[in-house]
Amino acid sequence: MEPVPELVTLHVWRVPRAKVPAALARMSVDRGRARRTRGVRFAKMLGTGRGFALHESDVTRWAKLSTWSHPGNDPVAASWARLADETLRIDLRPLASTGRWSGRTPFGNPDPRRYDGPLAALTRARLVPTRAVAFWRAVPPVHADLLRSPGLRASLAVGEVPVGLQGTFSLWESPRALRAFAYEGAAHRKAIAETTRVGWYAEELFARFEVLALEGTLDGKALL
Repeated sequence: MEPVPELVTLHVWRVPRAKVPAALARMSVDRGRARRTRGVRFAKMLGTGRGFALHESDVTRWAKLSTWSHPGNDPVAASWARLADETLRIDLRPLASTGRWSGRTPFGNPDPRRYDGPLAALTRARLVPTRAVAFWRAVPPVHADLLRSPGLRASLAVGEVPVGLQGTFSLWESPRALRAFAYEGAAHRKAIAETTRVGWYAEELFARFEVLALEGTLDGKALL
C-alpha cells in the first residue's frame, strides 16, 4: 500500500476549438512530463466528456490529476493555462480510497475521520472488453440520476483513452449529498448490484476527498 499523498490536485482546462490540435499534441507529450514533475508521485492526463460513449467526448476540455509527496511547481499545468481560455484547479486531501489504478494505490489508505464539508468523489475502472456493451447500456439511467441529485455541484466523465478506461469526477456540497445518490438512488443501487453479478471491471477504484481549495470556473460558473 502506497502512503497517503500530502496533496492531490485536479486541473481542468477548456481550450478554444482552434487550439484543439495543439491540445491533442500536448496530451501525448505531457503524460511523461506530468509523471516526471518534481514532487509528483502519480499523475494522469485525462480527456473528459458528457458521458462514456465516444460521441460524448469533449475535445475542448482536458484534465490532469496528480498526487504530491511534496507540492511544488507544476510546469505542465502552467503550459496548459497558457493554452486554455478557462481553468479550474481543485486541491484535495484523500478521505477514503479502495481499489487500484494502473496497478497502483495512488491515494494510499487514509485513516477514517469525520468530515462534513464539500466533498469530491472519483471513480475509475478498466472495463472487461466482453462486458463493455452491458456497461454502456447501464450507464444512462445512473448518469441521469446523478445530474438530478441535490447537492451535486459538478460532474465530469474522465478517461485516459476514449474507450475502455472509464471514470467520473464529481463535486458535492456535503458527504450526505453523495451518500444519498450512492445508496438511495434506484439506478445507482441497481448498477452496484450488476457490477457484482456481471463483473464489468478488470480493475476499479473509488476514492473520496476533502476539498481544500478551489480556484477558477467550470463552464463559466464558480462551483462552491
